[in-house]
Amino acid sequence: MQNKFLAQAKQKIENFRIYDLATDTLNHFTPKEQFSLKADVAYGTHPRQMLDVYKSQNPRSDRALIVFVHGGTWSNGKKEDFLFLAGSFTQDGFDVAIINYRLAPEFIFPYYVDDLVQALNYLHNEQTQLGISTENTILMGHSAGGFNVMSALYHPNAYTLDCPIKAIVGLAGAYHFDYLGDKNLEKAFDLKKTYQEVMPSFFVKKNNIHHIMLLASTDLLVANSNTFNMHKKLLEMGNNSQVYRIPHTGHASLLGSLAVQFSRFFKTKDTIMMALTETLTPR
Repeated sequence: MQNKFLAQAKQKIENFRIYDLATDTLNHFTPKEQFSLKADVAYGTHPRQMLDVYKSQNPRSDRALIVFVHGGTWSNGKKEDFLFLAGSFTQDGFDVAIINYRLAPEFIFPYYVDDLVQALNYLHNEQTQLGISTENTILMGHSAGGFNVMSALYHPNAYTLDCPIKAIVGLAGAYHFDYLGDKNLEKAFDLKKTYQEVMPSFFVKKNNIHHIMLLASTDLLVANSNTFNMHKKLLEMGNNSQVYRIPHTGHASLLGSLAVQFSRFFKTKDTIMMALTETLTPR
């Protein structure tokens, strides 16, 4: 019995992340009056193939939908952690969907990208039932989630993407890096493949999607070269791409600064709203 208790305690310690404590606090103090929640909607058969839909109580006239993909080195994270993000954007009239995806090391690339494509197609095909519209869909990803959203568009995958994408918002995204030699990253990829065969930056195609990429002023986890390399490739193909550096933020606090409690103290939310307003305004 004692050994079992020690094993459980050890597992809890290993699984604990200070990041989880921060998101729990943000979620607790996020006002819940701005949205209605449809939780644990299955878009596939695996237990991780679930999404939550937050419908704004005061939706925008364009019915824009933000689909958010969390980070966590492709091995951590859950959709419930990001209620604070949904609360922030539903306050401005966006509907928000937050997805779970299958995690490494059990599932390596491209499984988690395939999951995103499946989730987007599910939202598109079931939009009437869900009470949303995918006509103005915005993909938003943080860190590893940024890799997922770019890869869903720019890497050959097993599923055709049927959901139309209006814009991508990348938050400290990992778009262009070599995972070989990094134990935390290696477990999420097939080590027989080089990063040139995997990174979305090598597969950019011309399209009309607006790419909005935000950098933290002090990011000690994901190198800024990820964003600048992706930006360069997008521009080379004639795509619309903008990069913004957000003062006084780090890798995790860039995302946390979107919470309603803190957004007025940072430029993160205003920058995204400015760029999305330009993207969604009819011409």
